[in-house]
Amino acid sequence: MKQIIVSLLETDLYKFSMGQAIYHQFPDYRTTWTFKCRNTDVQFTAEMVEEIRNQIHAYCELSFTEEELAYLSTIKWFKSSYIDFLRLWHPRFEDFVITTDAECGLAVETSGTWLNTSMYEIPTLAIINEVYFRMQYEYDRLFESFERRLDEKIDWLKSGKYTISAFSEFGLRRRLSAEAQELAVRKLSEEKFAGSTFVGTSNVYLAKKYGVTPVGTMAHEWIMCVGQGNHKHNPAYSNWYALDAWVKEYGILNGTALTDAITTDCFLRDFRLTYATLFSGVRHDSGDPKEWGDKMIAHYNKLGIDGTTKMLLFSDSLDFERADDLFRYFNGRVKVAFGIGTYIANDTDAPALNIVMKTTACNGQDVAKISDTPGKGMCKNPEYVEYLKRCIDWRMKH
Repeated sequence: MKQIIVSLLETDLYKFSMGQAIYHQFPDYRTTWTFKCRNTDVQFTAEMVEEIRNQIHAYCELSFTEEELAYLSTIKWFKSSYIDFLRLWHPRFEDFVITTDAECGLAVETSGTWLNTSMYEIPTLAIINEVYFRMQYEYDRLFESFERRLDEKIDWLKSGKYTISAFSEFGLRRRLSAEAQELAVRKLSEEKFAGSTFVGTSNVYLAKKYGVTPVGTMAHEWIMCVGQGNHKHNPAYSNWYALDAWVKEYGILNGTALTDAITTDCFLRDFRLTYATLFSGVRHDSGDPKEWGDKMIAHYNKLGIDGTTKMLLFSDSLDFERADDLFRYFNGRVKVAFGIGTYIANDTDAPALNIVMKTTACNGQDVAKISDTPGKGMCKNPEYVEYLKRCIDWRMKH
């Protein structure tokens, strides 16, 4: 199989945004990441695992080119010190353990500095997806169904069947293939839509190639590791530590906060006037999106902030129908944008994989996510999850 990841830019923008803050503030932090396939009926063959191993090894041979670093330098919040670090950086295959020791037939774990292991998540998932779909199915037929559905979606936007305002493509980690994602970004960037605007993609490589905006915020790992990686911290204050470190790095730039790492209600305890003013908006990734949006607007109003100046970014399992419904519900009350992943990058006649790679330890200590949707977390130690829930519960009651 030809090489899947051909550039170190081929990852989501927020990996660089978090990477710069990690480099400047948490360079000694160490993390463990664990792969999980949530599909109960999926089985990876030994041949697939060997191909995945070979593809990851090829990815680890890559380095940044000067042209790629020059492109990153055009993004206003990246600093020359971080660009110089990337000039020296490349992935380490020694940080990976890839075996067949899992119910689904594939186990992947990475361990090392947070600077390194954070960067592995997205390329690893992209590799696993593409290897699986090329080896499990008749790929050419799948690609034909992908292109047919993509053209249909574009026609829907052009005709005004769906109106979704500003939207971006967020599908790198679960894309059908590099070829499929590139086709989607290219076609969407070439079209004009009635009432909808294609803003860009989270894939920095494709953003550079097609001259669209690279889009990204922060990930759950940021709140989990900053808030729970220091053993002296009360994890119920994870959001405060994470927001404080983000503002220290970026000030008013690059400011969309993720709310559901330890529940949105707990997040709002720390999202006080200073942060609510500095951050341009917030991102939804679990729970009922309308309830969440109403809660965020009420919070802004309570703080005396005009909600129409702030952005709600929705990114949880979206399609055009759901995005259209959310846009109509919130239009006029707040700015709305959408990050749409699998529906754009892997909609075929075959079911998509539901695979994740999550931080499971930081500095030798368990870390966990308590999202607004039960079951989205992935901690190896149930006792730590209960401890974190007790911390959150105590804080919410006191």
